[in-house]
Amino acid sequence: MAQTVELARKAAASRATVLFLGESGSGKEMFARAVHAWSERRDEPFIAINCVGLSRELLESELFGHEKGAFTGAHRLKKGKMELAHRGSVLLDEVGDISQELQTKLLRFLQERSFERVGGTRPISVDVRIIAATNRDLDVAVKEGKFREDLYHRLNVIPITLPPLRERRDDIAELAAFFLDRFSRETKKPFTTIAPAAQDRLLAYGWPGNVRELANVIERAVVLGRGPAVTPQDLPPRVTAARPEPEAEAGSYQAAVNAYRRELIVSTLARTAGNRAAAATALGLNRTHLLRLIRALGID
Repeated sequence: MAQTVELARKAAASRATVLFLGESGSGKEMFARAVHAWSERRDEPFIAINCVGLSRELLESELFGHEKGAFTGAHRLKKGKMELAHRGSVLLDEVGDISQELQTKLLRFLQERSFERVGGTRPISVDVRIIAATNRDLDVAVKEGKFREDLYHRLNVIPITLPPLRERRDDIAELAAFFLDRFSRETKKPFTTIAPAAQDRLLAYGWPGNVRELANVIERAVVLGRGPAVTPQDLPPRVTAARPEPEAEAGSYQAAVNAYRRELIVSTLARTAGNRAAAATALGLNRTHLLRLIRALGID
């Protein structure tokens, strides 16, 4: 991550387009905002546009604006985000999801730095720094014909891949402390630390939702807990079910088997939100047998 931050800082000092790649929730928008804040455009607008969930027409209007009367309901002129971000930065979030037709218009904009509002005929030139982000594999999308290769190369000037949180566990404690301080101040609640037992659960959990999920878990703990420390009781069941894997002694077959059994049961309990009857069914075990295993392996 230190190398990723350094690469982002170097990119920020240029005018080049940056493409952030990574799983949902891995911090792509956070990094995009950092690139803007580290750049010479820091005092100008930063505007994020989510490219998912909008029709082609709505997204085109969102990006480039529309003239009065351009379509039904266009009762007045509307400036698009590209125009509003003049001299600043625009984040195209989930850029891999835009339609083929809009990909063509975006490519033209990146080449000429000008556009026409929907229903308009006058070209409008703007100075914006483009930052893009996606959780899709754009190489595959290009090969499948779902993403224009020329647009991909326009966006892929400085690609920066953000690893998922499970691959950078050393960051978990520091991020959790950051979010604890942030949400404590926002809610004016007296949280000052995370108890060791709760810290162990945070480190053991797989974080499929990445940094966003960690932020949500800490916010939940602060809102529902009493403080001054976050305890395991303040964490959701899927996190409290997680345990660090026991370190098997070298050559210890039984220890390795127990570690695997423990991991399997813990992950199944996490999937069933702590419901032991459902976990027993998923594992193909008698519920009584599962309860004995849970006690024997020290799973709460």
